[in-house]
Amino acid sequence: MDLHAPLGQERKDKKPGKGSSALSSLAAALAVVSLAGFSAWTALSPANLRAVPPINLTPAPPETAEAPDTPASREPQQEAAGIVRSGPNDGAVLRRTTTPDGNVVTTFSPTGRQGPVIIGTASTQDPRLAGQPNEDLIELTDAGGLPAVSASGLRPVDFYARPWSGARGTRIAIVIGGIGLSQTGSQKAIRELPEDITLAFAATGNSLQRWMQEARRKGHEIVLQVPMEPFDYPANDPGRGALLAEKTAATNVANLHQAMARITNYTGIMNYMGARFLADDKAMDPVMRDIGKRGLMFLDDGSTARSLSGDFAKAIGFPHAYADVMIDAQLDRQAILAKLDELERIARRNGQAIGVGAAFDETIAAVAEWRNEAVARGIEFVGVSALANDNSP
Repeated sequence: MDLHAPLGQERKDKKPGKGSSALSSLAAALAVVSLAGFSAWTALSPANLRAVPPINLTPAPPETAEAPDTPASREPQQEAAGIVRSGPNDGAVLRRTTTPDGNVVTTFSPTGRQGPVIIGTASTQDPRLAGQPNEDLIELTDAGGLPAVSASGLRPVDFYARPWSGARGTRIAIVIGGIGLSQTGSQKAIRELPEDITLAFAATGNSLQRWMQEARRKGHEIVLQVPMEPFDYPANDPGRGALLAEKTAATNVANLHQAMARITNYTGIMNYMGARFLADDKAMDPVMRDIGKRGLMFLDDGSTARSLSGDFAKAIGFPHAYADVMIDAQLDRQAILAKLDELERIARRNGQAIGVGAAFDETIAAVAEWRNEAVARGIEFVGVSALANDNSP
């Protein structure tokens, strides 16, 4: 080509050479390939990528002893390029069997996937999305959206948990409850407490969705406080929708679901009062089974030595934690600091400890001050789910 001629025009006196002959041969070869239907551009076009057949999987079976072996997977998500997004366990066969003694045995068996898939491996929430729920972990019911284990086996207790270092040092979790009962107290707790303090939201509180989003965006792990019957009920009333020992299983589970539907993004259920309810095995059984099957932990506030929550967690097979110290039974700054020092002694002796309190001004101020000093002494503060016994079946 003549570099001095206008672009796209060749000199008329130029004779064909080896270069033009080679180009002609290449063009002919490409034409043959294209006519044969093997054009690289056609093969990689979005239309052909979308033609990849989707994975045909069915939902998980009911959790009964007679549940058949079927793929435990939800409807696969279609990506823009036509490749299916799949979880690590999607396509597995999930089978849960209830033994005669009430224990639940869960088994997974592999099965084949059809076509190419993108395997998602995220098991915890992206901090940038911490105020929003994972739709795979929600079951839509008449009561509202309830926590649920995803089709791939991901549990809310794992996904919404606050990450921690994994080191073997001394660890402490502090849980401050009553969020939602007082606007000023809730705001103060969320904004002034360090993000590694766990917050417990009262199911009977107000504006819970707003407080949940603010707390999660800041980095707090959260649990849900459900009112339960104390021994001196009704003189001491834990609030509307309380779980009562004399109520039917259906009524208590319905009240539990009403409480669960108030917010999302929590790792577990914590009792509010409940000394009588927690000691009644018949009343506890359906409630604990529902909590366990939804992939949640149960946090016992330690207020009663007669609680059966730990026994149920071991038998059914779900995470459980038990508080070691109630830090603000006496609402005085020096008394609270003394209880926090006791909490540290327990943690150094056992490797870990859990303290619980309420969103009072005195508690918030004392915890914020003491926590900073404890960090300087080598204590790691973690979300309460990090200290739960997993009790995996």
